[in-house]
Amino acid sequence: MDVDAEEGTLLKFAPFQSRVDEGFWHRLSSLKLNKLRLDESPMPITGFFAPCSHKQVPSRLTLLAESLPSEDQKQSSSLPATLNQGNRNRCPVPGILYNTNTLEGFNAIDRVSLLETEAKKIWDDIHNGKVEESSSVLLRFMVISFAELKKWSFCYWFAFPALMLDPAARVVSLRSASQCLSLEQAESLSSACNEWRNTSSTTGVPFFLVCIASDSHVTLRHLADWEACMDDGQKVLFGFYDPCNVPYPGWPLRNYLAYICIRWGLEKVHFLCYRETRGFADLGFSLIGEASISVSPEWKTRDCTPKAVGWEVNKGNAKPNFISLAKAMDPTSLAISSADLNLKLMKWRAVPDLNLSILSATRCLILGAGTLGCEVARLLMAWGFRKITMLDSGKVAISNPLRQSLYTLDDCGEFKAIAAVRSLNRIFPAVEAEGIVMAIPMPGHPVPEQEEQSVLEDCKRLHDLVECHDVIFLLTDTRESRWLPTLLCSSANKIAITAALGFESFVVMRHGAGPLSMIKDSGALSSLSAEMHNLSLTNRMGKQRLGCYFCNDVVAPVDSTANRTLDQQCTVALPGLASITSGYAVKLLAGILQDRLGIFADAEFANSANNPSSENCLGILPHQIRGSLSQMSMITLVGHASSSCTGCSSTVILEYQKRGLDFVLQAINTPMYLEDRTGLTELKKSADSFNLDWEVGTDDVEDDCVEI
Repeated sequence: MDVDAEEGTLLKFAPFQSRVDEGFWHRLSSLKLNKLRLDESPMPITGFFAPCSHKQVPSRLTLLAESLPSEDQKQSSSLPATLNQGNRNRCPVPGILYNTNTLEGFNAIDRVSLLETEAKKIWDDIHNGKVEESSSVLLRFMVISFAELKKWSFCYWFAFPALMLDPAARVVSLRSASQCLSLEQAESLSSACNEWRNTSSTTGVPFFLVCIASDSHVTLRHLADWEACMDDGQKVLFGFYDPCNVPYPGWPLRNYLAYICIRWGLEKVHFLCYRETRGFADLGFSLIGEASISVSPEWKTRDCTPKAVGWEVNKGNAKPNFISLAKAMDPTSLAISSADLNLKLMKWRAVPDLNLSILSATRCLILGAGTLGCEVARLLMAWGFRKITMLDSGKVAISNPLRQSLYTLDDCGEFKAIAAVRSLNRIFPAVEAEGIVMAIPMPGHPVPEQEEQSVLEDCKRLHDLVECHDVIFLLTDTRESRWLPTLLCSSANKIAITAALGFESFVVMRHGAGPLSMIKDSGALSSLSAEMHNLSLTNRMGKQRLGCYFCNDVVAPVDSTANRTLDQQCTVALPGLASITSGYAVKLLAGILQDRLGIFADAEFANSANNPSSENCLGILPHQIRGSLSQMSMITLVGHASSSCTGCSSTVILEYQKRGLDFVLQAINTPMYLEDRTGLTELKKSADSFNLDWEVGTDDVEDDCVEI
């Protein structure tokens, strides 16, 4: 290492540099809010540093979360015992924090007076022998700060008090340590330093004596052993951990020289600036020097404290530092970090291929904010979904809060969609949730002429909502309320998830891709007709298309709400069934999004030879899941698309795309129109006219078969 220091020149010192970890501000904020409040009393803190270990980067004095006392810990002027347990990268240094309540208070601090106060402490420690007990007191530091917790911004300024020698110390010699020692001395010194640094009882001692015997053997000893070393006739260097990487000594040497001068009255001081490379002593990087000291008579009296310097310079200017941690520390950001923790831990081992970004970017539309809607919304947030829209026209009833997890009694009388979104934001402030109060137009519920325009506007609005979302959950109470959303999802080729409850049973299913999903040219739709039955039953992958909620029905959806008793008006289900159902529904969506085929993914079955090892990182991807609490059972099923389906067949999709809302209005006012248009009417007539002839005889049971 090149050292530029001429004999007789003033000895230069590289200033200490600071670094504050975000965890320090987290704990300070908590202390301020929960314990300190308006208390501006000085607070003992602990900083950490180590010898410089990189030739390009100095070691900084660092403040960590553990630099501050915990909320239930009593303040003490001494270092906590836990911080003195040897960590070679964390040499503890005592400090003091002055945190003000206002920015004006921060600016009004008498920095000169504070620096003199801290310098006086160092001066007293030198005279009363405390340095021999704990040499780190020579490195006392101070921080003044102001915490603006509303904006999560902080203003702070470090000071590293250094006693000013008068006159200043001068260089006698300064070279790299390897040039000042013989090979035997260098090897012994390296070994001794490495042992000192690796021993828990000494690694946190930043000032020490380097004793070189006549046989070149080197030992490191505590400052209290000075007289013993001199009695042995050994050459002594005053060693210290040097945090700087420049070719002259670091800041710790300033108070060290003052201590040596006062304690032993030396005028010539040989010192070692100890530095490392990759955790081991590097004598080519370390420095050995000699300084001459001569001080004024005032230094001989304890009552006269020398002048001090030490306020840290910020980018070449004497000014404080400002830092804003709003993004990292406001409750919303902290909520995001906490909410994502479980998902990120899942990626560590269980599901390393889980794509979290696609979950957070997916826009979900929940139709129905009842028992299922509440559960699904909460689980979506737990899975990492951040964009949720809830649609419902009902209001919170007194009977709802026990079964519907987003509501409390205070919400009774409010629209469910609004109350649910407010609850979601309370649970997780970062969710982008919207509540829409709107009824879904339904077949079998004829619309009076004076209300037609309003219903058509609702249809148009629902169409726009489906278009601008990626996933639609059909969680409404009635069968007919699911028809229009099914039609719109099939037309737009959107992912649709249906979940429904019985008393002790449930069904969860994903709708297949729309019948026109394989047609990329929208202009070609006008030339198509209902004769494309075979084409509409396959998807873009050329495989049989999965069915929708209505594909197994042989009747059109009609009014199911009329003439119902109280138990039929409410969703009467066993407690806990909605939670189970919702868990499957959201898990099914997550699986679809993780699958490379998405909405076109094949139906898979548990323990099936068709999917010996599913490519999906979340397991199999079934079409339908049906379960029963009374039987404690669950099965996976598949149902393929029907050419006569009233919700997703090519017939109704083409008719909707051709006629638009006029088609929807006719289907609403005349439910039988859907049966006529899809061929269900003819199918039922054919079934009614079909007769079976039973042959009565006395044959054995195995012969009683009828071939149709």
